[in-house]
Amino acid sequence: MAVRGPKVRLWRWRRNPLKRRSDTVEAWVLLGTWLLTALAGVTAGLAAGRSVDAGLARERVEWTAVRGVLAERAPGGTGRETADSREQVWGTVHWTSPDGVRATGQVRVAPGAAAGTPVTVWTDPAGHLVSEPATPAEARFRAAAVGGLVGLSAAAVPFVAGRLLCVRLRRHGLDRWDTEWARFDPLSDHSTG
Repeated sequence: MAVRGPKVRLWRWRRNPLKRRSDTVEAWVLLGTWLLTALAGVTAGLAAGRSVDAGLARERVEWTAVRGVLAERAPGGTGRETADSREQVWGTVHWTSPDGVRATGQVRVAPGAAAGTPVTVWTDPAGHLVSEPATPAEARFRAAAVGGLVGLSAAAVPFVAGRLLCVRLRRHGLDRWDTEWARFDPLSDHSTG
């Protein structure tokens, strides 16, 4: 069983006759790793979050609600649905785009809705059918989620690279200890452990 003394914080930065050059290099690598990890994560996360938020804001401005009508009776409609039922089915809808072109598409409607029922559809500037744009609260949530995931992914790169470099430095340091110990005590055989 190994006996350990009290943990000394920042030992790599203190003067110590037993401190090796590799300990100092490892300290700088660790410091650089943490700084790069934080910088990469925050920068990438903020950039991705702002990009998503700007894209969703642009959709709210550019996409328009257009009044359409259901072309035929929607499938379903067992009579058990209530006015606030969340269940919806695909139905064919006709609408006139802002530039006057009549269009047809599939949207989600209440089951069993009658032909001619008014339906709100959303179109982009080209008149193509799109989903309803995200509300400002939904946009903030999506931007935060995407920013967080991108930030964690970006932070993982320098973190993993730094950890791998530290492992190599430790192995190199242990090899040097073995070499120096063998010079100091040539009669002992350390390979049999």
